[in-house]
Amino acid sequence: MVAIVGRPNVGKSTLLNAILGEKISIVSDVPQTTRRQIRGIYTEERGQIVFIDTPGLHQGQDKLDKYMNRASVGSIDSVEAVVHLVDASEKTGPEEERVVTILNKCHKPIIVGLNKVDITKGKFVPEYIKLWENIRGRAMTEMTDLTLLPLSALHATNVKKLVDMLFEYMPEGPFLYPADFITDLPERMAMADMIREKLFLLMREEVPHSIAVIIESVLPKRGKVLHIKAVILVERESQKEIVIGRGGAVLKEVGTRARKDLEEMLETKVFLELFVKASGRWREDYSTLEDMGFIFSDVK
Repeated sequence: MVAIVGRPNVGKSTLLNAILGEKISIVSDVPQTTRRQIRGIYTEERGQIVFIDTPGLHQGQDKLDKYMNRASVGSIDSVEAVVHLVDASEKTGPEEERVVTILNKCHKPIIVGLNKVDITKGKFVPEYIKLWENIRGRAMTEMTDLTLLPLSALHATNVKKLVDMLFEYMPEGPFLYPADFITDLPERMAMADMIREKLFLLMREEVPHSIAVIIESVLPKRGKVLHIKAVILVERESQKEIVIGRGGAVLKEVGTRARKDLEEMLETKVFLELFVKASGRWREDYSTLEDMGFIFSDVK
């Protein structure tokens, strides 16, 4: 097992999708798109690696933020290696320092994936090296458990090399999943994530962090069509108008884009019914969050 860890919006989900050659983790340029651990299962003749795509480590105060940070940190304990993914086109900062401080205590082999290094030709790479050296108090050349790897998750540059390196760290053992599995994400959660991704892509910075999606029902096929009913949660009545759009234009576009992805995933025709509901502080409500599949037994 391998954890992909980093601060928000560095390309963790894009990297996982590139490794698997198939989209299982939603992607947008909005930070904190990934809200739970997503396992991607890579299987070939050498064996099987289970990749854990984690929420971005960030500063947060509400119950959902705490869950996401706990999911990221908790994933490190159960893995054989860690990919510390960084956005090498941006400078380091307090969030990156926090990530390195956490990873410094994990005692696992770490590959520092220098993502987007092609954009600035490695201009900020020395900052990431210096950060690790400052935290550990020794030169990078003395860190036998840490390796730097320039890559591009978007263009799949050096992704094969990353997998080759990780296989060197993997212990022998039985497969954890059947060879034809690519994820263990429950189907309803995958459906909700696909709809939420389209909202993020269309809404940009207007509402995204206040948005959640719950699959309310999946009715048996009527003829060749599967009927899916989903509720989009926002925190304020004024946000409903933004999500719906003038004349329902935004909601219609979300439904059109999401239905296409759902039909590809489910391999059947889909009738998608979307509703928008204002639900106050849903990010602080345990019952609502657990309806979405989050487990809070150890943070209550």
